[in-house]
Amino acid sequence: MILKDTPIVILDEATAAIDPYNEHLIQMALDSLTKEKTVIVIAHNLKAIRNADSIVVMEDGRVECRGSHDDLLKTSRLYREMFDSRIDADRWRLKEEAKAC
Repeated sequence: MILKDTPIVILDEATAAIDPYNEHLIQMALDSLTKEKTVIVIAHNLKAIRNADSIVVMEDGRVECRGSHDDLLKTSRLYREMFDSRIDADRWRLKEEAKAC
């Protein structure tokens, strides 16, 4: 739910610390609720921003690069490393049962 119908929406780590399934559901809801709005997303989770029109990558408080997801994957080592790290983390799985001692 968005508290107020404004033309600009700012989301700060809106899907941080959420499992991938619920993250997907939240992202779909946000996409629906923010149509026709300017949305500024602050996120470490690059999956949350990969469909953005423009992504600004910051490092040490400075703008490192800017572009679309596809452009940044091709041109920015920093963005590519961050994205690859996220993809690797999404593949982690907990073992269903622990070994007996």
